[in-house]
Amino acid sequence: MNLNTKKIIESVRILGIDEAGRGAVIGPLVICGVVTNEEGIEKLKEIGVKDSKELTPEKRSELAPQIEKIAENVIVLIVPPSKIDANRRRGISLNQIEAIKMADIINMVEPDKVIIDAPGLNTEKFKEFIVSRLRNKDIELICENLADKNYPIVSAASIIAKVERDRKIEELKKKVGYDFGVGYSHDLRTIEFLKKLAKERKGKMPYYVRTTWQTTEHIIAESKQRKILDFLKKIFRM
Repeated sequence: MNLNTKKIIESVRILGIDEAGRGAVIGPLVICGVVTNEEGIEKLKEIGVKDSKELTPEKRSELAPQIEKIAENVIVLIVPPSKIDANRRRGISLNQIEAIKMADIINMVEPDKVIIDAPGLNTEKFKEFIVSRLRNKDIELICENLADKNYPIVSAASIIAKVERDRKIEELKKKVGYDFGVGYSHDLRTIEFLKKLAKERKGKMPYYVRTTWQTTEHIIAESKQRKILDFLKKIFRM
């Protein structure tokens, strides 16, 4: 490789994009884009960057500022539950919400190449939707499942996104005065908290809960049914 070729390769700006909180029932969806060149990607490998799910919270917090130092640019977009619910009620799917925000990041950064950790099975459809919203449709765009495992630049984005979402969740716990766990449906603490909210608020959930999620809908319906049963019991006791 001659010097000129090396300079061209090192000057190629690569954007990696990933998210955190996609399937959560409490808290925001966080989408992150990290920009660097080939030299920066080698540095990401050196500091031990890999998929955020394979790292402890402590390790992610340790790596996040190092990634920011290596990166040319880091963009974080926060999508609150109310925005997700409003879009879903209008017929805009979660995949589309995610793709719209990812396209926004690409348009802001205007990189030479983009690598995205794509959700679901139909990655080509996801890619086409993103391209339809790009100003520059000639950008090299790679959309793959498990890109957060296979590309350090996407791993870096996954780490920043996870650290930011974790920070938002911890802030929310302090605000509400309750440890509701990770905010996902598989966490029993989260489910117990949602049931508590449904009972105390008579089925009306606060702004930080995704009300279009089946988990939330089921808990609200269950709470209303229990209220009716309690009312009927009181009548028959009279």
